[in-house]
Amino acid sequence: MATFKIEKSGLVTIKDSDKSISVIKKDVYDSFNQDILGLGKIQTKSKQLEGFTNFCKQIDPQLAVPEYLSDFLNWIFEEIRKELIEKTYPEGYTTWSDLPFLAKYLGDGILFLWNTEGMDDTKIQNVVISLFEICKKYTAEFYPNISKKIISPPTKLRCGIARGAIYSVGNGNDFVGPCINMSARLQKLNALTFCFSRRGIDPSQMEETYCSDFIVKRVNIRGIGEDELVCIYKEEYDGLSKEDQEKFIDV
Repeated sequence: MATFKIEKSGLVTIKDSDKSISVIKKDVYDSFNQDILGLGKIQTKSKQLEGFTNFCKQIDPQLAVPEYLSDFLNWIFEEIRKELIEKTYPEGYTTWSDLPFLAKYLGDGILFLWNTEGMDDTKIQNVVISLFEICKKYTAEFYPNISKKIISPPTKLRCGIARGAIYSVGNGNDFVGPCINMSARLQKLNALTFCFSRRGIDPSQMEETYCSDFIVKRVNIRGIGEDELVCIYKEEYDGLSKEDQEKFIDV
């Protein structure tokens, strides 16, 4: 795990339609990749990863897990980079939103942190939309391809998103905060695979093609609260069993 920051030296000012704009140099942008997790060459060997779904319970998981993780981590970082690019120039990129400033491997998932202090509502919503699209791409693109190489890989990518204050520990090498706990709870909430907290994120303000995709519900979140407002993918909610739907209360 390491923090990621684009320094001023990683930016270049160019002219576009007689306007001066700042773009991120391509090599600097591409340095946001799985190497910042500090896992080394994970495809070469593996120790058993406790809690990494039923995937790790198959015969000889030490052969399948490293190959899956190597492909998945390369894919997820590449998709985040691709999703956030607004426009490409010969000198570099402009982006819909900032890149995460921290990525941390948790054994059965990855924690990404964005600094939203300098981001307006549109950029924050762009982060949510980008992660939503990546989750759909996992099912439609990554899973069919990895299934040709790996037995019983995870069929879906779960994602929970929350905003809030965080606090640095260990000389700024790690962070804690209620929103981190919230996102961990949301990514496995009642059989959902994509969910975000309503606090600080308004789905009705998203661009038209997305705002109707999400509905707001009240729900009990273990260890967080009994009356939390969450935004869930309507199509996924409609596919839940009646028992699971009853766990959510209309707003």
